[in-house]
Amino acid sequence: MNARPVKGPGTALLRRLREPAPPQPERCGFCGVQLPPGHRHVVDTEERSLACTCAACALLFESPGAAEGRYRKVPDRYLVDPSHELDRSDWELLQIPVSTAFFFRNTVLGRLVALYPSPAGPTESELDPSLWESTLGRGRLAALLEPDVEALLLRRTADGLRCFLVPIDICYELVGRMRLHWKGFDGGAPARAELDALFARVERRSRVLAEEVAS
Repeated sequence: MNARPVKGPGTALLRRLREPAPPQPERCGFCGVQLPPGHRHVVDTEERSLACTCAACALLFESPGAAEGRYRKVPDRYLVDPSHELDRSDWELLQIPVSTAFFFRNTVLGRLVALYPSPAGPTESELDPSLWESTLGRGRLAALLEPDVEALLLRRTADGLRCFLVPIDICYELVGRMRLHWKGFDGGAPARAELDALFARVERRSRVLAEEVAS
């Protein structure tokens, strides 16, 4: 396995998380209006970056063909599929050296991308397509995954391996918080606390896949 730090959609978000809050409030990257906490994001697929956006501007990019496909609104859905169980052998096949990773389809690169948090920021792990198919790719969440804007977020704990379909921006928030709080070799207690808090939020927001299909 080859791993390397990468630049991706979370570059600006990472910078905001690790630097002191600016004196001026955040504004929409398209119309300049002041943004509230919890505002939406769009992905610039050409620049591989995230842009903060107001609700009105986000609506302009709901269609995949908007702006010739360059900008895509990040969805707000969180899903979990209890019927697709993963075990320690699946994690070992994926060759991820830490306890958390996320996977998404990048349309510009034309392939799946596997990233995990590190003290240096998001680090890419080369992913063999056959390993994807034998582990994550056989699940229903993978079939629903929207390119560029959603990811499969995995965490391994002593209780097992959990997999969620989440918006891509929550993954880069995770990477940013890990970089901000990482101490020592394994991240330390502050980083683990941040990780626990973020996954607790993901757990609360996630809907069981069967409920999503039926709705």
